[in-house]
Amino acid sequence: MITGSLVALVTPMFPNGDIHWEHLDNLVDFHLENGTHGIVAVGTTGESATLDPDEHCRVVGHIIKRVNGRIPVIAGTGGNSTREAIELTTEAHKLGADACLLVVPYYNKPTQEGLYRHFRTIAEAVPVNQILYNVPGRTACDMLNDTVERLADIPNIIGIKDATGNIPRGADLIRAVEGRLVVYSGDDATAADLMLAGGKGNVSVTANVAPRGMSALCEAAIAGNKDEVARINESLMPLHRKLFLEANPIPVKWALQRMGLIGEGIRLPLTPLDEKFRGEVEDALIASGAL
Repeated sequence: MITGSLVALVTPMFPNGDIHWEHLDNLVDFHLENGTHGIVAVGTTGESATLDPDEHCRVVGHIIKRVNGRIPVIAGTGGNSTREAIELTTEAHKLGADACLLVVPYYNKPTQEGLYRHFRTIAEAVPVNQILYNVPGRTACDMLNDTVERLADIPNIIGIKDATGNIPRGADLIRAVEGRLVVYSGDDATAADLMLAGGKGNVSVTANVAPRGMSALCEAAIAGNKDEVARINESLMPLHRKLFLEANPIPVKWALQRMGLIGEGIRLPLTPLDEKFRGEVEDALIASGAL
């Protein structure tokens, strides 16, 4: 079982948008040295929407090689085309990913039956562990708990990243799929509560800049240590809030740049963090001890 703090890793870039491979190596090393439990490569935070398929696979493969089996690597391979998702998932499996993260199809708004068939088809096509990803705030399509329950019976669907931020709904899902798949949070601000309700980890944006804190938070929450969770989460809450002042990954890439870990590159249509927000993000970095 993959558990704990799973960083949704950014993809470092040069100012012209080319991938900065040296900075990517440095980020992987930063997480290996600071207790991150797993890396999610080329998800939303990794700018999957603007990497072409070749770049997408090269980044996944590069991270897998750099990690060299020391922690799990989960490859983002979802899409709103079932065929494309199968192709990306197949390639990630060949590259040695420990699991693949598959987002609910966006923009085309499939039915619940369409979602079930989409994920079942991918799972049957590629024999790799797969984690579903429900984030209706971005996809405009919400996979309901009943649909997840149906998918939980497919052996290589091992988990779901729930980014709804709805704790009662998440707790209901945890109870419904117990023993069949695990539930991870995909929402930093509510992750502690979901893990205390039985979730097994957090796919985290905040972990990019505060890996030790997020790892400690996840360990305490999974162990049910409420007092420790409250203490750590209070220190991280400024980051949970301020890293979403503009669309992810705009603020977190600026934060990493401010920390000296990456350069200023980001790809259009995303733009660098607006100057009016930079002081707030910097204050959050200082308050959490990241800077």
